[in-house]
Amino acid sequence: MSKTDALPDNSSPPPARSGFAGLLDRYFYVSARGSTLAAEIRGGFATFFTMAYIVVLNPIIIATVPDATGQFLGDGSEPNLPLVAAATAFVAGVLSILMGLVGRAPFALAAGLGLNAFVAYSIASQMSWEDAMGLVVLEGLIILLLVVTGFRVAVFRAIPAELKTAISVGIGLFIALIGFVDAGFVRRTPSGSVPVQLGAAGTGTLSGWPTLVFVLGVLTIAFLVTRRVKGAILIGILGATVLAVIIEALADLGPQVVNGETVNPDAWSLTSPEIPQTFLGIPDLSLLGQFSLFGSFAKIGVVAAVLLVFTLMLADFFDTMGTIVGVGRQANLLRPDGTVERTREILIVDSLGAVAGGAGSVSSNTTYVESAAGVAEGARTGLASVVTGLLFLLAMFFAPLTAIVPSEAAAPALVVVGFLMMTQVREIDFSDYEIAIPAFLTIVLMPFTYSITAGMGAGFVTYVVIKVLRGKARQLHPLLWIVAALFIVYFTTGPIRALLGV
Repeated sequence: MSKTDALPDNSSPPPARSGFAGLLDRYFYVSARGSTLAAEIRGGFATFFTMAYIVVLNPIIIATVPDATGQFLGDGSEPNLPLVAAATAFVAGVLSILMGLVGRAPFALAAGLGLNAFVAYSIASQMSWEDAMGLVVLEGLIILLLVVTGFRVAVFRAIPAELKTAISVGIGLFIALIGFVDAGFVRRTPSGSVPVQLGAAGTGTLSGWPTLVFVLGVLTIAFLVTRRVKGAILIGILGATVLAVIIEALADLGPQVVNGETVNPDAWSLTSPEIPQTFLGIPDLSLLGQFSLFGSFAKIGVVAAVLLVFTLMLADFFDTMGTIVGVGRQANLLRPDGTVERTREILIVDSLGAVAGGAGSVSSNTTYVESAAGVAEGARTGLASVVTGLLFLLAMFFAPLTAIVPSEAAAPALVVVGFLMMTQVREIDFSDYEIAIPAFLTIVLMPFTYSITAGMGAGFVTYVVIKVLRGKARQLHPLLWIVAALFIVYFTTGPIRALLGV
């Protein structure tokens, strides 16, 4: 291990401590990064509570969709949500712990949203679930190879500093929008030219007890943050959850959607905060290992399979880069050259996330932007990720308790964290249009397209095009040409498939 990897730039060695606490301090550089063991534990809890929804949401996305053979995950004729939930929590827990121990950064991993939907609706519909998960494993192995050869890190270093800042700001807006949507504060309009509106009513007004929980949660966390209260985000989430449990006990709202139909738009959007009858259960992990690495090639052909792998790879490749830049900057882990400490180790673990997610039949796992919630609580090291990972492993046994936290109680944290990340926009020179326009497109397209990858792609392509048209092509790093070309292919995958007849 090099000295550069061991301690952050301009940091002093951690103070000498004895015992287990001293061992943790030295291994994770807790004091060296200006943190404390309490802050790391608190941050790990905060990250878990903002990510715990994936244990409920991932099964809803991938466990309820039949594959091309009509079978659901686990080779059943009906959806088995507990099976997928247990595997989702297990894989997320193992990978988050691995990130903490190897990457030593406050980044937690879990099944990637967007990627799981793509796997369910665009891949599994063409083949068996085993074949689909095999493609996920394959793209993870390819990305791992790119990390080991240094290509992925080289691309990371080639990105202009202000474009990295734009990525961070865009992610802030993106996760804020996720919070508003998850809470039902912002919803799609039933008809008309306006795509989204305030609340569920046709008049665009707020209604319902869950919305009140969300609003009070945002105001509470915002107030605590302005007062610099330690644990503000975690306090806000727990407080909103308690309020939600009380409301549900009195009003008996239930979920918005039952059997695929909206029965009450003013009810809870995902999880009803009800006290479960049982708190403990033995997890069923039989879903692990149900994948076929090359079965898809025989099913749909080599060209079609390669294009699917390419699409998965591009999304995984750049989503993570954007996340570690944004969250890393928030945690003050970026070096003067714009790279994150232990970048190679972080990217290796993230690449293994795709492999493990496919092997566990829960879709590709990736570094979560919600890790910013833990960073906002003071987390600066991998110890927070270890805490988050242990909580995910516990969630396998206490899945009913995890389901108590409704999205309306967790979403306020995403909104406030989005604000904290948005503050970095002042570092972009908007008087220089050559960087300002690509930065602007990066920032706005992440929330507008609901995709980190789309925003990054638009920014990279625009940056290269503007430089070329202004006769400054020589200023471009060679890798930026490759990245821009890959994004153009990514954006035009549909026409390419149509042209090739696949």
